[in-house]
Amino acid sequence: MSAIAATKTKSQAKSMPAPLSGDAPRSVTILGATGSIGASTVDLIKRNPTHYRVECVASGRHVAALAQIARDVGARIAVVADPDRYGALQEALAGSGIAAAAGEAALIEAALYPADWVMAAISGAVGLKPTMAAIERGVTVALANKECLVCAGSLFMRRAAASGATVLPVDSEHNALFQALGAGRREDVRRVILTASGGPFRTWSLEAIKHATPEQALRHPNWSMGPKVTIDSASLMNKGLELIEAHHLFALPPDEIDVLVHPQSVVHGLVEFRDGSVVAQLGPPDMRVPIAHCLAWPARIDGPAPRLDLAALRELTFEDPDLVRFPALALARQAMERGGAAPTVLNAADEVAVAEFIAGRIPFLAIATLVEKTLEAADNRGILADPADIDAALAVDHIARSLARDLLLNNAVKAS
Repeated sequence: MSAIAATKTKSQAKSMPAPLSGDAPRSVTILGATGSIGASTVDLIKRNPTHYRVECVASGRHVAALAQIARDVGARIAVVADPDRYGALQEALAGSGIAAAAGEAALIEAALYPADWVMAAISGAVGLKPTMAAIERGVTVALANKECLVCAGSLFMRRAAASGATVLPVDSEHNALFQALGAGRREDVRRVILTASGGPFRTWSLEAIKHATPEQALRHPNWSMGPKVTIDSASLMNKGLELIEAHHLFALPPDEIDVLVHPQSVVHGLVEFRDGSVVAQLGPPDMRVPIAHCLAWPARIDGPAPRLDLAALRELTFEDPDLVRFPALALARQAMERGGAAPTVLNAADEVAVAEFIAGRIPFLAIATLVEKTLEAADNRGILADPADIDAALAVDHIARSLARDLLLNNAVKAS
């Protein structure tokens, strides 16, 4: 069963994007245009200009970069989430003929702007409402915002099914599963396997990890990502969040989703079928590969990523994750199994903890400790029920952050 099959209840025609054609380019909106995912999306569009027409580009607050992207791709409108940056955006777009808008309402309007394909790459909770707005419009959404599935996964996928929207996974691991799942029927799937690089501390001892610095945690061996995702990769929390995403994306029970550490980052996901067959998707560690797949789906376009040379690689290795050295992965699995708002609390507490670690105020292993204690506190407060809507999910997110900060103020987590 694919992410598409998991979301469709209405006519297939409504949720299928327009075909790729030089005469009929696919209309595109990019939410989160100035981030790494947005930049890769823009790069692919610029390499295939006859296939795409960009309607709208949006960003949090990076006005200069947003204005340049809007000019480069010929967008009709550019939106900045920070209302205080509206004047600066207008000035940066002067003479271009590109309209400017700002604020949360404008961000939601950007998602509603006519386009049959939307890249949802605004990170954090601020991306929830605009992504949901795109979903409820019943279009194709390439999903790169983790919070939509981690904080409100059940709600998000129900709304996608009701609107007939198509959800395409952008994360390399979920995109790999999406492609591999096409090899068989959902009822024949035994389990799916997400791969993890293991991050910079894969071979470190527990004692060494205790003293890891932010600079060391930010040295990812394979991927170039933002600081939050890179730290999460070092703790394996990122893989735990991906477990939760896969659970919702593919309608899989927790016991059918596993993780393997694969330091080469070449095999991104595997699907095991009942007859013993295992189908894997392989590719270089370049996000333009899964983004290109989503941009062109159900067709394919030429991509600029380096070709995979298996002979040069010589070997691909795999190992089980160590939950003693990397307890965050176990916490995420427990939150997935608990369900309700537990993943929302997990994600919020992790964001607080990672920020504290980057600032040098708590040690690396205290990230998982703070998350665990926040989950316990939230359970005691009785706020782990499944959120009924986006506002309820955001309320839980806010409470969880407050609980995490209170734990820090009360020295419940050892400071560095």
